[in-house]
Amino acid sequence: MTISALQKARAQYQPKLPKSLKGAVKIVDGAATESVADQAEIKQLFPNTYGMPLLSLEGASEAANFPAVNVGVILSGGQAPGGHNVISGIFDGIKKLNPESKLYGFLGGPGGLVDHKYMEITADYLEGFRNTGGFDIIGSGRTKLEEEAQFDKGLEILKELDIKALVIIGGDDSNTNACVLAEYYAAKNAGVQVVGCPKTIDGDLKNEMIETSFGFDTAVKVYSELIGNIQRDANSAKKYWHFIKLMGRSASHIGLEAALQTQPNITLISEEVAEKKQTLGEIVDYMAAIIAKRAANGENFGVALIPEGLVEFVPEMKALIAELNDLLAEGSETEAKFKSFADKAEGRAFVAGILSAESAKVYQSLPAVIADQLTLDRDPHGNVQVSLIETEKLLGEMVKTRLTEMKAAGEFKGKFGTQYHFFGYEGRCAAPSNFDADYCYSLGFTASVLIGAGKTGYMSSVRNTTAPADEWIAGGVPVTMMMNMEKRHGHMKPVIQKALVELDGAPFKFLVSNREKWAIETSYLYPGPIQYWGPTEVCDRPTVTLQLEQTK
Repeated sequence: MTISALQKARAQYQPKLPKSLKGAVKIVDGAATESVADQAEIKQLFPNTYGMPLLSLEGASEAANFPAVNVGVILSGGQAPGGHNVISGIFDGIKKLNPESKLYGFLGGPGGLVDHKYMEITADYLEGFRNTGGFDIIGSGRTKLEEEAQFDKGLEILKELDIKALVIIGGDDSNTNACVLAEYYAAKNAGVQVVGCPKTIDGDLKNEMIETSFGFDTAVKVYSELIGNIQRDANSAKKYWHFIKLMGRSASHIGLEAALQTQPNITLISEEVAEKKQTLGEIVDYMAAIIAKRAANGENFGVALIPEGLVEFVPEMKALIAELNDLLAEGSETEAKFKSFADKAEGRAFVAGILSAESAKVYQSLPAVIADQLTLDRDPHGNVQVSLIETEKLLGEMVKTRLTEMKAAGEFKGKFGTQYHFFGYEGRCAAPSNFDADYCYSLGFTASVLIGAGKTGYMSSVRNTTAPADEWIAGGVPVTMMMNMEKRHGHMKPVIQKALVELDGAPFKFLVSNREKWAIETSYLYPGPIQYWGPTEVCDRPTVTLQLEQTK
């Protein structure tokens, strides 16, 4: 394998561990737990893994003797920086328990377990992946482990390889599936533990025991570098407004953290839009007013951050999307009729004619390209693919129209030119920051301790993450503790509750307290690229979100 100079130097980095994981370790049981909601239903669905205690890891006076154990690992869902270090932590942890222990990686995500595709991860193979981004060590996939037939098929290969524990590295859905799998194997007395690790750059897998999901730190630092570069360009050329869409369909954590790191002129937060029941028109008026104020000061430029999933939080757009999903459902008569139109304009006219009056009005107000994205780009179930909607262009075109009206009324005398960007994949496989390299290694190492203690249905937890890594608190949290019942595909199912931006939380309040100043003044911050060597306040700093959340 040919590697870059940075990769070669980075391979020498030894991730930092909490003090409790450096020597002999003992597990201390804490309080019994219950789910965040729907306790009776969750308890009934998970009789073997519900109500388990919180676990904390502490230093022990002497090491226990552990038999060799074979462990399997799966990378599930979208990539996030640090996944390779989670696997490194698991590997080093189980080797510390017993040098004869082995680690097997299932290839291509959960599908590798079901299809019996795997490889042994050896020390030599692993060395090339330590402290690197990506999931290419074994690959990932989005197969959902939901059916008993899958569980049984997976159990066949686990038994064949004598694997006693399986670690699933993924987001909220993946860890929900891990918990279901843990319950199933426990009920069958299959002798296989299942442990989860919290991954997602979106940052929506978090709670009092999971302070942050891994990969979020690195991804937002990558996006913030790019935003800072664009802000510097905007402040240099002084002729463009840059509308930047950022990943985060369900929650706006990425947009909020990027704003705290860069201080742009406009930051839209989906959760705020939903709370205030803001219409598209109100959002456009808000943006246009800021653009006009800056133009009055001679500044015909700026930067606006827009979360990927914004349109689903706008009430009239949410209603429109729901109607389109029903009316153009796969196999329906209306879908067949719509597909019969070769001319896009005729297709749009047909759709407007079958919508309710309110939704038709919204649909017809949209730029044609956005209206087409709502009807032509569908997922396999016939639903609108919200992530493909170019929300930044939708808002840009609507703001342009509004500013034209304002100019005619003498309310806007400036110029408005736009540049559009979408930052998403750029951050998913970046070389992990020191924070993520350390955090991920600690999560993997914690998983190995949970395995050694025979635990199942738990997720690795590492807390106190704004302190030096030596002071981090490692432990385990029952996955059932994070669950509630939600409607999915028409059925109530147990799922890990997503963490949305809290509008009464310190990070959002800090944004609100500064947004008027940042809107009118050019207060840009330029964070620059991720640094790996140098002062700890530069290289090891956690996100602003974490710092604000944990400020006492």
